[in-house]
Amino acid sequence: MAAAPIQGDQPAVSDVRTGEVLSYAQFMRRVTRAAAGLRRQGLRYGEPVLIDVPLGASLPVAVHSVAWAGGVAVLGHARSARMMITQRHDETSAVDVEQVYSFQPAPGAKSFSELINDRSLEFGPLAGPALTLDGERVFDHDELATDLRRLAARLVIGKDDIVIDAVSEPFRGLRVVDLAMMSGAHVVVAHEPSLVGCRVLAAERRATIVVAPYEVARRLLGDPILRVVDERAVVSSLGL
Repeated sequence: MAAAPIQGDQPAVSDVRTGEVLSYAQFMRRVTRAAAGLRRQGLRYGEPVLIDVPLGASLPVAVHSVAWAGGVAVLGHARSARMMITQRHDETSAVDVEQVYSFQPAPGAKSFSELINDRSLEFGPLAGPALTLDGERVFDHDELATDLRRLAARLVIGKDDIVIDAVSEPFRGLRVVDLAMMSGAHVVVAHEPSLVGCRVLAAERRATIVVAPYEVARRLLGDPILRVVDERAVVSSLGL
């Protein structure tokens, strides 16, 4: 969010699966306006919101909208909550929710776009609960941001970098997106973290960094242009 006024129309997140590209300005508008929409719908400070969205351009929008509104994004398996954000809602889901917002049209769900209008929530919380994977351990804003700053300093990601996000699960992928955007870089979300897929995508996008599972990262080492990061590095300092 801090990088958005500086990076503006520069690409922030590209989703290989859907072809969607969000600029920093677009990302900030969607997050702050969706956060305002969640507040209009009665989201309370510290209230959990289930997030059932695959890794891609929509996941960071959903998570940061909830966090910016003061809610707690729940990425793990939970059975009930008042609100849920999903990619495409399935009415047969065992999850008990009152309000469902879906990025894709689906019976029984409101469109995520209904949360967005011309009003935005200018100031989000700088502290307090932000995200949980299991409903028990809750990461707060300060903990997550401090860890990202340490990672950014260690990995030395800059605004001119293009980062391939080829990780194996959503939370790690979200950390890569946040890490890249904190540095003003462009992150490209892959959906098949394979050796061939990473090599092809890195060549096509002129990537400078790839974050991938250990086996893929190990086999990518040795490229004179590409920096390779084991995906475990982005969560190890959180004890995950």
